[in-house]
Amino acid sequence: MPRSRPISQLFVLLLMVASAWAAPVKSLPERIAAILSSPDLERGFWGIEVVSLTSGKTLYAGGSDKLFTPASNTKLFTTAAALALIGPDYKFRTSVETIGTLDRYGRLNGDLVLVGHGDPNLSGRELPYDLRTQRNDHPIQVLETLADALVQKGVKYVDGDIVADDSYFAFERYGEGWSQDDLVWADGAPVSALTINDNVVFVNILPADRPGEKAFVTVTPFADYYRLDNRIITTPAGTGRKFFVNREPGSTVLTLWGNMPLDDAGANEALAIEDPAEFAAALFRQLLEKRGIVVYGRQRTRHTELATLSTFTVTALAPSRGGSNDPRPLKSDQSVVLASYESQPLLQDVRVINKVSQNLHAEILLRLLGRERGTAGTIEGGLEVLRGFLTQAGVSADQYVFYDGSGLSRQNLVTPHAIVQLLRYAANQPWGAAFKNTFPVSGVDGSLSDRLNAPRMQGRVFGKTGSLGGVKTLSGYATTDRGETVAFSILSNNLNLPTKRVTDTIDQVVQTIVEDGPGR
Repeated sequence: MPRSRPISQLFVLLLMVASAWAAPVKSLPERIAAILSSPDLERGFWGIEVVSLTSGKTLYAGGSDKLFTPASNTKLFTTAAALALIGPDYKFRTSVETIGTLDRYGRLNGDLVLVGHGDPNLSGRELPYDLRTQRNDHPIQVLETLADALVQKGVKYVDGDIVADDSYFAFERYGEGWSQDDLVWADGAPVSALTINDNVVFVNILPADRPGEKAFVTVTPFADYYRLDNRIITTPAGTGRKFFVNREPGSTVLTLWGNMPLDDAGANEALAIEDPAEFAAALFRQLLEKRGIVVYGRQRTRHTELATLSTFTVTALAPSRGGSNDPRPLKSDQSVVLASYESQPLLQDVRVINKVSQNLHAEILLRLLGRERGTAGTIEGGLEVLRGFLTQAGVSADQYVFYDGSGLSRQNLVTPHAIVQLLRYAANQPWGAAFKNTFPVSGVDGSLSDRLNAPRMQGRVFGKTGSLGGVKTLSGYATTDRGETVAFSILSNNLNLPTKRVTDTIDQVVQTIVEDGPGR
């Protein structure tokens, strides 16, 4: 009798172990289905595909042939095409040119033309990108360097105009399907071949010294570009901050209203400008005059009007907002380059685009594809090149429709299968490893720096995020517990839930993919 209890306990333990051993392990589809079975998640739409890059086996496919709004997952297509067709070593060039002559007294008999060729990083951004975006205190340093070079050349007087020429791309600032609400902010900054400081100004707001007084508002790097209508009132400490910004399309008036408490540390907002070339012309003239160069002419722009373009004509002139245009386009074989600046290699900017999801830079790449590999530096010219590239990559034309290069358009549609096919194709290309390394890394940097950051997940996911109202996406590569690499795409649409609820769900699916691994 004294030995019966230990024996019976051992028997029960053995039964429990045998039962656990016999219990079937849930498959990856079953585990993902369990995650998405919550009623609040089922009200929206989900599309997921997971493929092993080792075996080519599809490990999961749910709604993977359905079309979804991809948000910034669109950037995967634009940046892959740019690396494949333009190359990671491509460099942009910005120059100051003239068809006039410079005499021995320093008088330039002609216009001084600032020519942009699409460099997106004429700003204070530090390159190469390292863990996070860093900006120095010199957002217009390149323009200042060009102005200094003109002084060194001996330029003292300009008889002609200061012309900002962004005609390398068409005057097509915004994409189809962009929300008007986005156009005030940095996310919807206008696109131009002459881009200074990401085509934004920084607005700094600080409380005044006493309640009841207007807050202090300053604008950099060009304080005179916008006319400020400041109605933000300083309120007593502890009252909470609430302010609003409005700019009507086509206007250069910023209206700010609301309140800022006395103990507030202040706010910084990046607000989009209206016409990048006009902004550059005014700013460059200011820098020249600050250096003692006398300008007798006016400042104006040179655009390529979209309506004049065809498959046979890729440059034309359009009237500038500031006045009539010079009827003579600047011809490279006629012009004299007085100063120039060369960018970092294209790959450095692709890192910025994918790591922090930079919309403007992705749009510049799309137009660059059209200009360098297609018929014109337009949205449609770039999309035509992109479609040819995707055919080569094995992505069927019925799997996507794009209206821009950044994903800001709500009219973009793509299937998870198309994204995974792109990722599989890229993985086997000479530029594939560099492409993958431009993605945010889980728990390390970019838009995944604070996601999937548990020790066992950190550094194991290279993924591109995407976000619009009701849209959350994540696609990329992951290394499983079995040491194999998978390509995956998770697209969610039409979910009226807090952002964290959706991103946590996506991250849970990714973690399940990593834990499961190929072969189950």
